Amino acid sequence: MTDSTVWRIKPGLYLIDQQFLGVRGVIGSYLLVDEQENDLALIETGPTPTMNNVFEGIRSVGFEPEAIRTIIVTHIHLDHSGAAGQMLRHLPDARVLVHPNGAEHLTDPGRLLQSAGRIYGDDMDRLWGEVVAVPEDRVQTVEDRETIRAGGRSLMAVSTPGHAGHHHAWFDAEQGDLFTGDAAAVRLERVPYVRPPTVPPEFDLEKWRSTVGTMRSLRPQRLHLTHFGSFDDPEWHFDDLLCRLHYWYGWVSARLKQGVEQDDLIQELQEFGDRELVEITGSTDLIEPYELATAYYMTIQGMSRYWRRQQRD
Repeated sequence: MTDSTVWRIKPGLYLIDQQFLGVRGVIGSYLLVDEQENDLALIETGPTPTMNNVFEGIRSVGFEPEAIRTIIVTHIHLDHSGAAGQMLRHLPDARVLVHPNGAEHLTDPGRLLQSAGRIYGDDMDRLWGEVVAVPEDRVQTVEDRETIRAGGRSLMAVSTPGHAGHHHAWFDAEQGDLFTGDAAAVRLERVPYVRPPTVPPEFDLEKWRSTVGTMRSLRPQRLHLTHFGSFDDPEWHFDDLLCRLHYWYGWVSARLKQGVEQDDLIQELQEFGDRELVEITGSTDLIEPYELATAYYMTIQGMSRYWRRQQRD
């Protein structure tokens, strides 16, 4: 550890804790460094309120943010890309790489903010701060299986829908590193507990199951999660993700068929999920961080929307 909020994972790779809402271990950015070329790349900007924490983290390990040439966002949800426009005002040589279906929401975030506003309401500013457009000439779209060079690494974009249709994971085949965004879900403090962020409007159970197969087929040695940290047990991790994803959705869909109201479902899932987390970890310490990373009400909203879509189809 180089700083209380920055970890050196291996030469040229650092994890920066964004300290989201003052809570550690919820949202991370990954800094990739090629010291010979003075080439820095950043995976995930996080939201605007944490931007200065990211910059301070970069400086704390001896680099200047202005050396960043490449910013990669796995998808355009605000906890992953919200600060992109603001960051570029400080990074003269940087470009933003994004899934083709996400680019328009970076250059014109109006619809994205309207959609988020329906979910977060009066908490929008507190959570996400000011979101500004990314200039079109500084956005680069990347296709599935396209490889780019950044931060001294060759990184391949991998289409990984299920959490969101515009989601890429990024794979460094040479080093066995898979930067998963939300495709490998949420796992905090290295505990054996993986919680799926099934947020609206694009959660899709079948696509996510296929995505797990895609990630397995890459045979990664390590998973680098935005929420939060690096894990060297990918097969166990994928198994736990699929088990909880299917178990929770099966339970929610059964309750929806019974006509249970959404607010009651949220309360029931929270009671069950928190109890399960405490049983596994032996502590209540991670209840709040897990809720910040993936709130129960969004889990129910995403699953309910998917279930209704399945009923119509």
